[in-house]
Amino acid sequence: MNHYQPTATGYYGSFGGAFIPEMLYPNVEELRACYLDILHDPGFQQQYQQLLRDYVGRPTPLFKAERLSKQYGATIYLKREDLCHTGAHKVNNTVGQILLAERLGKKRIIAETGAGQHGVATATVCALRGLECIIYMGAVDMERQKPNVARMRLLGAEVRPAVSGSQTLKDATNEAIRDWISNPVDTHYIIGSVVGPHPYPDLVARLQAVISEEMRRQLLAQAGRELPDYVVACVGGGSNAAGAFYHFLDEPTVQLVAVEAAGHGVDTGKSAATSVLGRPGIIHGSRTLLMQDEHGQITEPHSISAGLDYPGIGPLHAFLADSGRAQFLSITDEEALQAAQLCSRLEGIIPALETAHALAALAKLPLQAADVVVLNLSGRGDKDLETYLRELDLA
Repeated sequence: MNHYQPTATGYYGSFGGAFIPEMLYPNVEELRACYLDILHDPGFQQQYQQLLRDYVGRPTPLFKAERLSKQYGATIYLKREDLCHTGAHKVNNTVGQILLAERLGKKRIIAETGAGQHGVATATVCALRGLECIIYMGAVDMERQKPNVARMRLLGAEVRPAVSGSQTLKDATNEAIRDWISNPVDTHYIIGSVVGPHPYPDLVARLQAVISEEMRRQLLAQAGRELPDYVVACVGGGSNAAGAFYHFLDEPTVQLVAVEAAGHGVDTGKSAATSVLGRPGIIHGSRTLLMQDEHGQITEPHSISAGLDYPGIGPLHAFLADSGRAQFLSITDEEALQAAQLCSRLEGIIPALETAHALAALAKLPLQAADVVVLNLSGRGDKDLETYLRELDLA
């Protein structure tokens, strides 16, 4: 997988790197210098794998969705990350990073969150390990994701609203970075996606790679083949997609499909389709594709989904888009809502709004009867019920 691994300085092609304030250099450099040694340490792996099994509930099932398969005329499997403890893939990363933070001697944990799933997963592992936890969340996202805010607080975390800018994920990340600059010695920042300065994009991708590792093994057992024709996943920052793609990156017969939020439409000014609208720029410590105006100022993204409401994508995904290794599709709010309702009624699975974007992409792929599709069902829809009730007129 060398072609898709970052260089020693954290670059995927021309994307990546570590553009950080001087105050953070010791923290980031400490992490860069030791993260691979920690991840490869047998003691760490034993502890990590035991928690994934006994606490997170891995392996998650690979479910053959018979009625969705009939609907789209291909064999569709759903990788059930919604069945992880806390309801999404995010906990795969937070379990690994909390163990890493302990080995670095950090006693205070901060995190950013959009849809709230990463915040809940961080609060969960902090409660498990007895560490102080502060979560930054945009004020707008706090309002539209009230159940997750309540969960974080019940778990003992302090949830701090970000009230600048659009008051969403970008702004929560800004606040978390400011906190880290102010508390560089005792604090570890658990970034929730494959974004940020090197080594975070690689660290998070490696911790989420368990998803595609299991996919290959489970598909072989169920379908007699390790390699599907398509792997489909939604992308905001892109951690679930990085995990779903990871062990297929060097398999050219596997088509990787990354699905972004078109919002009201790519050309409406109310969108989060970074691969279409973005240009190279620097955000939150790395060079990547970024939605920006002619002066280089970040333009505000829009999505009905708080987890996809981000103006950039992770540098690995920027490289996959730029190199053509992955196909990027854009799905509107309305298309995602309809796909969520379809999955709920055909399979009895209510997906997160983020996942609904990936489900909607199935209608845009040129699927054949012999095709095998694995779709990463990254989270469950409990947190989005208010939106579903309102937007689908179900109340």
